[in-house]
Amino acid sequence: MGKNSVVVVSEKTKLVFVLLALQLCFAGFHIVSRVALNMGISKVVYPVYRNIIALLLITPFAYLLEKKERPPITFSMLAHFFFLALIGITANQGFYLLGLYYASPTFASAMQNSVPAITFLMASALRLEKVNFWRRDGVAKILGTSACVGGATVITLYQGPPLLHHTAVNRVQSSTWGCIYLMAHCLSWAGWMVFQAPVLRKYPAKLTLTSFTLFFGLIQFLLIAAFLEPEVDRWKISSVEELCTILYAGIVASGMVLFLQTWCIHKGGPVFVAVFLPVQTLLVAAMAALILGDQLFLGGIIGAMLIMVGLYSVLWGKSEEKKMGSSEKEDMLTKHLLDAPTNRKESSNYESEIP
Repeated sequence: MGKNSVVVVSEKTKLVFVLLALQLCFAGFHIVSRVALNMGISKVVYPVYRNIIALLLITPFAYLLEKKERPPITFSMLAHFFFLALIGITANQGFYLLGLYYASPTFASAMQNSVPAITFLMASALRLEKVNFWRRDGVAKILGTSACVGGATVITLYQGPPLLHHTAVNRVQSSTWGCIYLMAHCLSWAGWMVFQAPVLRKYPAKLTLTSFTLFFGLIQFLLIAAFLEPEVDRWKISSVEELCTILYAGIVASGMVLFLQTWCIHKGGPVFVAVFLPVQTLLVAAMAALILGDQLFLGGIIGAMLIMVGLYSVLWGKSEEKKMGSSEKEDMLTKHLLDAPTNRKESSNYESEIP
């Protein structure tokens, strides 16, 4: 029993650390993407290069590491991969860049904190996430998710007095179009996480699944680029800074992030992964203050406290849910074992009465 408990704790700890690293990668991508757009990189060319690099990075590992465990490819699975690419790559990345063009990185990151609530609703409606509203674990998950979203909302809407003694550059450029595009981005992201969970159960080779998703996403972006960016000059990389932003987007934000997020969804479920998204708002705010010279405000501290409380609540709720599930299984097993001798005795008596 003790050994099993250690294994469970270590797996849970590993999942939490990977999710935190994932949010750090996301936070860096917000800053890098804003810099790329400021340099004039095309909103279509940028994701094409990003997905080419990610595909070249992941495909060899998928081929070598998943030879034995890779299920056969069927037309139905290809259709699933194509749809995953449509919502998780093309719509997700496209709407994000359009939204970021009209908004600041901090605003874009804060908008993404609606993803846990959207994912929670989608997963609950499709019965991928079990929620018992009358049990303490269900209440903890609901309140925790609400606290996370509420904390990010406070960061976005309530500024409060400044906490640092330097002049900040106001980069908030939110507009109606920025909100619309970023909300479409959030809907696409939540839908991708929810839809990916059942696909992973049918096709557990995570690297291969990621490679096919990137491949179909790249094809879809190339078709869009053929109409929107036909000029060759728009595809040229003219500086080292542009190359660095593209490399970060391809290697870190697409290659590493897609695989890590797929692994986390497989281990913890879509809602558990989505609830960590508000952490990136804190990281983006800190990076913007340190790198870009943005100001920190009291609203950010209050929002951070709400997010931390919400994360703890969700983690506790998931832990209690697993304990209750294990307890119910043990009770069913005990009942079955206790009933077995009686059933056998009754069966024996019945057989003895047969002439």
